[in-house]
Amino acid sequence: MTGGAGAAGGRTAGDRRTAGEHGGPLVVLTGPPGAGKSVVGRLLAGRLGAAFADTDADIEAAAGKAVGDIFVEDGEPAFRELERAAAARALAADGSVVALGSGAVLDPGVRELLAGRRVVYLEASFATITRRLGLDRPRVVVPGNPRGRLRGLLEERRPIYERLACFTVPADELAPEEAADEIAGWLAGGKGAR
Repeated sequence: MTGGAGAAGGRTAGDRRTAGEHGGPLVVLTGPPGAGKSVVGRLLAGRLGAAFADTDADIEAAAGKAVGDIFVEDGEPAFRELERAAAARALAADGSVVALGSGAVLDPGVRELLAGRRVVYLEASFATITRRLGLDRPRVVVPGNPRGRLRGLLEERRPIYERLACFTVPADELAPEEAADEIAGWLAGGKGAR
């Protein structure tokens, strides 16, 4: 789990992981949909002068269609196969900032690839996520209960995000620029939070 507090509220998991020993990305951002991985990742890459990889964007480019369309037209197994390949490519690239798709951590092979990496969990509450995804507004009843499915998804994935994380950033409490600054500070400070 996570331990000591950083200056702006980030929490570190201590010395479990060391970055740079295995090559690969400078840092990998994980977290639920709507946590801000893509926005924070781009900002962080700019601050570090690093390349940025977003596995969901890579999947869309490879498939020629949106992630949601892949799910609907090709099914979840096809999407997960594309996601696994995109994650493997991103995690093999040296010196980049990677925004990992929210469900990639479900794959045991991807979790294995994350071993020894600097993994940051952008932690966000259900209320924040539903607001960012537009699921907080009153609407006509949608079959399938998307809010209920989202809550279940978060409950399933939260322990995995926490277990994989070297550092946790409270995305509810920080603007994307502040979150990027918090992560950049942690990276500059080495193994622990500032």
